[in-house]
Amino acid sequence: MEWIKQGLANQGYLKCDTDDGCENKEEVGGEELFDTVNSSIVSGDSIRFFVNVNLDVQQDVTAESESAGCVLLHTSRKYLKLKNFEEEVRAHRDLDGFLARAIIILDETATSLDDVLREMLKHFAEDSDNAEPSCNFDKIMSTLFTDSGAPREGNVHLLSDTIQGVTATVTGVQYQQSWLCIICTIKSLQRRHVCISRLERPQNWGENSCEVRFVILVLAPPQNGWSTVPGSFFKKQPGGELDQKSTKTATEVGRTFATMFSDITFRQKLLETKTEEEFKEALVNQRHLLTVVNQRPSPVADGHKTHNHKPLKLHEFFNVGKGIFDDVARRLPVYALDFTDGIIGNNKAIGKYITTMIFLYFACLLPSIAFGSLNDENTSGVIDVKKTIVGQCIGGLVYALCAGQPLVVLLTTAPLALYINVIQGICTDYDLHFRAFYAWVGLWNSLFLVLYALFNFSLIMKLFKRSTEEIIALFISITFVLDAIKGITKVFGRYYHVSPKPHVAFMDNTTILLNMSVERSALGNQTDGRSAPTDYGRETAILSLMLMLGTLWLGHTLYQFKKSPYLHARVREILSDCALPISVLMFSIVGSYFFQEINMPKFNYNVSESFFELAPLQVLSVGSVMSALGLGFLLSMLFFIEQNIVASLTNAPENRLVKGTAYHWDLLLVALINIGLSIFGLPWIHAAFPHSPMHVRALAYVEERVENGHIYETIVSVKETRLTSLVANFLVGLSLLLLPFPLQLIPKPVLYGLFLYIALTSIDGNQLFERVALLLKEQTAYPPTHYIRRVPQRKIHYFTGLQVLQLIILCGFGMSPLPYMKMIFPLIMIGMIPIRYNLLPRIIESKYLDAMDAEH
Repeated sequence: MEWIKQGLANQGYLKCDTDDGCENKEEVGGEELFDTVNSSIVSGDSIRFFVNVNLDVQQDVTAESESAGCVLLHTSRKYLKLKNFEEEVRAHRDLDGFLARAIIILDETATSLDDVLREMLKHFAEDSDNAEPSCNFDKIMSTLFTDSGAPREGNVHLLSDTIQGVTATVTGVQYQQSWLCIICTIKSLQRRHVCISRLERPQNWGENSCEVRFVILVLAPPQNGWSTVPGSFFKKQPGGELDQKSTKTATEVGRTFATMFSDITFRQKLLETKTEEEFKEALVNQRHLLTVVNQRPSPVADGHKTHNHKPLKLHEFFNVGKGIFDDVARRLPVYALDFTDGIIGNNKAIGKYITTMIFLYFACLLPSIAFGSLNDENTSGVIDVKKTIVGQCIGGLVYALCAGQPLVVLLTTAPLALYINVIQGICTDYDLHFRAFYAWVGLWNSLFLVLYALFNFSLIMKLFKRSTEEIIALFISITFVLDAIKGITKVFGRYYHVSPKPHVAFMDNTTILLNMSVERSALGNQTDGRSAPTDYGRETAILSLMLMLGTLWLGHTLYQFKKSPYLHARVREILSDCALPISVLMFSIVGSYFFQEINMPKFNYNVSESFFELAPLQVLSVGSVMSALGLGFLLSMLFFIEQNIVASLTNAPENRLVKGTAYHWDLLLVALINIGLSIFGLPWIHAAFPHSPMHVRALAYVEERVENGHIYETIVSVKETRLTSLVANFLVGLSLLLLPFPLQLIPKPVLYGLFLYIALTSIDGNQLFERVALLLKEQTAYPPTHYIRRVPQRKIHYFTGLQVLQLIILCGFGMSPLPYMKMIFPLIMIGMIPIRYNLLPRIIESKYLDAMDAEH
């Protein structure tokens, strides 16, 4: 396959699977392939489209074949360049000719390839504008397949002439499996005909065509051939041959439409059209885009995460404010579109916006409650749930309005709760005023972030390879799991492993937990209608475990429901997008209503004073203020890494975001937001993983492809909007009206289940996790990923082992019981850069490292 990759490496090509009827006789590299036919090909009336290459039955097969039913099949693969709509006039004329006599079939219900083609030919026959008086459509139907004129024992039923999109990337040659262009040259035709059929559901027609939604059928007279049509107006060459221009052949017409359908975004737009007029309008718009495509700058080149890493130069860090200026210049022209995309125009996405707002509201509110409750415990109520919700609302709204990348979600996180706990411990040990010391640490942190933004420190993120980012992402997922385990362990320690003490009310600084169980009277004569309190608390512990695991199970099941065959596709998508709120609401009702006799641990609610009371900054000595500087610097390292890595994962090339990045401006904005939060004693916030990539995914349109039995999802486009984040954070602020009822009805174990759900969904697509899973699989079950194809298996496992070792070291510091060790783990993250560039190349060849660090 190397010659294929070399032929496609620098530009896109269309694969023409053809026999001698294909006019392009040039072979790539002068080679010709002869493939054997897989034994899974069947004959008869069933579907037999296989491999999607031309398999032409040789006409000289005799009855003297050694095996009955055996024939020879000739495979010819030829590559066609994508048609240049800006330079090739014929492309526009092909489309104009089609629009003048358009045959478009929307939502075709036929499931077999034969039936789909018969319906298309039937439309040809019934259309008066496309009448061919001397044409036999039954003969055309048979000509489309290789068994036309074949010996009886050679009835191998395959398409004769097709064009299909292929792309050569670091992952190898990938087929575009959602569309298929079938071309056929018929001598009896008088002119060219094109029919496009959009299938109601994706159809599996064999390898490399496992999810076909569009079929383009192109019929045309031959370029040179004897006239069989009386009254034909083709110009004859000497010798009686017809002269059909080479630019008007079936292959050239097919190349025109295949070029248009090779754009994944265009195919998504066609799926959204409801009428033939909208379908035609989409074709015209696509022609316009292809005409001016060379005049537009590539959106992937914006920002610094292009993976064409040039060496960093020192002078780049001394262009003060240049990164911020470039970010604003890049994003400001499309600022208005962030409010109108999906709301105004043809491609409305209001339904997707609503489901995303619901998801994002719960994704912001529930962690705010969970970490607010944790901060309430650690700070004795100085920072509680109400203040966490207020800080989330204000910071989220400001960021959604002003950020360069509004799809990034800001939250208070577990590492920030850890820092707050450490600050509380220092204040207790040295008798410092907590609110004042907390404010000074936050101000120093913001000062360092402002300096990082002004001096373009985000350029350092060029040095973070994909493997390093995935180690940090997996570390964050592990912290969510650890928080859930700690929480449920605390519940079991308090309720399950205790001596029986009747009517005991367990008090702590979070909530009042009363052990009660069902003691039902045999005569049912309870006077108050409630259960009497029990002597044991094991019911609370067991129910807590069930609620946590139930929330995880229901949430993940609904999240994966979009991959199931049940219900309509739109319903599956809605259920998947709303998996988080549905699971939380469902098991909150189960824990608080169906088992109301058993009191569950709930977060504490304090009727606190004003939210905006200024911290007494002046009460600290100069020495205390300078000691806060060290903590502020370490905190700024955490902010810098988390903000930039989450933004990098959000802007990953596979997400197909087109409006550009704003790393430097967003870092400055986060610094300014946290200045206000620090002064008023509200919890800090920064970019959150995996909420930000999940936000992108909720706004994305995806297309599935099947490769060797493995299903992969490819993002077609993303609705880049500020509205979802704005509305979600505004609703978070309104949730203050729901305190204490009904939000306090959400049991803590449900929040622990939320943590597990977030952790489990965040590892979806994490290459490190996938490679660890390879150790548990047999080799025949390995997926056909790019690193499996390009890297020796032993090198893959070496690389995975080294990544796991780095992850263990990072977890050792970040999850250490010693609070001061926890605070330096951001420096460990920075230390992964020299490990990747200096140590790993001494163990594994650089070419293999680059292959495993490559994007999807």
